[in-house]
Amino acid sequence: MSQKVLEAKFFTCKQSRVLAEKIVAAYGTTLGKVITTEYSDGEYQPSFEESVRGRRVFLIGSTNPSADHLMELLLMLDAAKRASARHVTAVIPYYGWARQDRKDKSRVPIAAKLIAQMLETAGATRIVTMDLHAAQIQGFFEKPVDHLFASTIFIPYLKSLNIDNLTIASPDMGGSKRAYSYAKVMESDVVICYKQREKANIISYMELIGNVTGKNVVLVDDMVDTAGTLTAAANLMMERGALSVRAICTHPVLSGDAYKRIEESQLLEMIVTDTIPLKADQPKSKITVVSTAELFADVLKSVNQYESISSKFLM
Repeated sequence: MSQKVLEAKFFTCKQSRVLAEKIVAAYGTTLGKVITTEYSDGEYQPSFEESVRGRRVFLIGSTNPSADHLMELLLMLDAAKRASARHVTAVIPYYGWARQDRKDKSRVPIAAKLIAQMLETAGATRIVTMDLHAAQIQGFFEKPVDHLFASTIFIPYLKSLNIDNLTIASPDMGGSKRAYSYAKVMESDVVICYKQREKANIISYMELIGNVTGKNVVLVDDMVDTAGTLTAAANLMMERGALSVRAICTHPVLSGDAYKRIEESQLLEMIVTDTIPLKADQPKSKITVVSTAELFADVLKSVNQYESISSKFLM
């Protein structure tokens, strides 16, 4: 017996409103109404201003710091559950706190696991996300996880550039698998940067594994935070004879002096998605944004209609 397709309702957290509006437009619907009551001490209360009883609800919200973004999503999940929604899917374009996916020293939390448990406890019956910092985070959930890959939209863009002498690069050893996947599709060589950190966000040493002389290099990463690693890698590759260096990064966290570093670096272009909105008051002449909206809309439509989403993946 086929399952009944429910009319889906879409709501968004404040930090993802621009992307959410693009997703629902591509889906062919509109966002539901939410109002948020704010108290003088900083506490806030979201409220659905329409019935969700018996419906499939999609809640769209990235969980990049500050913690208010995560808290807002948790509150909305709880509200949907208590309003008797039949299915509640948390659509998390950027899954924040994912760098804490294991104990890398004594007496530290595994935040990615903690947040997975919080999302499920709050009421999420399914998770849709993109380019997790560590793929094994999917295993932290007991509910289904649809893990999308930004390569689905990056690769067509990369091919449209018709880059000669292309070499794909990873800015660190941890991203080598991702770089090899891109290189296989693009039929190019691969180089890897080996780095050592003095502490979080501070690089003490970097070396290049491979030859970039006479090559147009594309660095591939899942996120860019301070841009220290990427800009250092780009500068090193230009010193080693690269013709040009671009970067592809799914999630533009871009904290601290990241925008300034990108502008002053040897990077020719940084290509990012809209999982996190760029800061309006920062320079971004080198940053190109490609939208994830149509991909999310297609996947959410397939989820709602109980269809396979495997055709949405290029690699």
